[in-house]
Amino acid sequence: MAGHTHTGLTPFLVSPASGHGTPTSSYAGSCSYAGDHKAAAAAEAGDAGAAFVLESKGTWWHAGFHLTTAMVGPTVLTLPYALRGMGWGVGLTALTAVAAVTFYTYYLMSRVLDHCEAAGRRHIRFRELAADVLGSGWIFYLVVTVQTLINAGITIGSILIAGNCLQIMYTSLTPDGPLKLYHFIMIVAVVLALFSQMPSFHSLRYINLGSLLLCFGYTILVSGACIRAGMSSNAPVKDYSLSPSMSGKTFDAFMSISILATVFGNGILPEIQATLAPPAAGKMVKALTMCYAVAFFTFYLSAISGYWAFGNAVQSNALQSLMPDEGPSLAPTWLLGLSVVLVLLQLLAIALVYSQVAYEIMEKRAGSRRRC
Repeated sequence: MAGHTHTGLTPFLVSPASGHGTPTSSYAGSCSYAGDHKAAAAAEAGDAGAAFVLESKGTWWHAGFHLTTAMVGPTVLTLPYALRGMGWGVGLTALTAVAAVTFYTYYLMSRVLDHCEAAGRRHIRFRELAADVLGSGWIFYLVVTVQTLINAGITIGSILIAGNCLQIMYTSLTPDGPLKLYHFIMIVAVVLALFSQMPSFHSLRYINLGSLLLCFGYTILVSGACIRAGMSSNAPVKDYSLSPSMSGKTFDAFMSISILATVFGNGILPEIQATLAPPAAGKMVKALTMCYAVAFFTFYLSAISGYWAFGNAVQSNALQSLMPDEGPSLAPTWLLGLSVVLVLLQLLAIALVYSQVAYEIMEKRAGSRRRC
């Protein structure tokens, strides 16, 4: 703006949801100074969530680790079941179409955040972006409610499935042991409570790098086991036909679409972009490219290998297909056990990532009370 003199201070946007100031992107000096200035200014304004949980110190590859953990999870093992409902041609076309649509959607959201930052309004929370774009009326609260429900659902689901993974390993080693599922859920909850002491989203970067490697690991293991099972002498008959009834085809198609929509979901992109050291413009596109490169490899490998091996007899989870109710296991015990361990470890990382929004809100409220 003509006639405007930059002082090195950061202007603030007041969120309609909270009434607290939120730092924006008009930073002076180096990126490291800007990040420290942002944290100090946010803390001074009483926004402890921005100062600590969403501190902006990361690089684009750190954001790529976060995005990959938020998107590429054990749901990848359900993709063969998605192909079952639509067949080879339509299924792979739908998988590609959903990937393209979601990538473009996240790209547009990232560009909107970059545009707001260039205009002096850096948004670090989904609710702030919603308020800027949609206003502070009922639709703002609808967006906040939907994001909260998604994050809470994924976190709770990750804890439950992780507890189930522990139970599977326990019962395989001690079939008559006294521990029940709720014991393992409590164990997972305690572990997550300990990890919740990590100070910020940015501090999860190496955990999320490990999560990226874990998804490669169990995808390759399970896909290799499916190929081995499909080539073995006791392989199931490969039948790729769809349901003979129209109602069955319709139900299977909608089931497949729901699986595809779920596996590409990500409800915390603005919070992930907030971890980038300023200026953040353009960095998120690189992070998205990394995330979708990982997704392309794992999603297609799992979907094609699982559906090829079992056809329309594939179970809702590729691991279940390898462990039929009748007859011997179609994969070595060590491979199945290792896959379950890798899934369990990644579920912990996923629960940590999707808990960050709740931690940010609690930190912000706690900081506000301390100021009072």
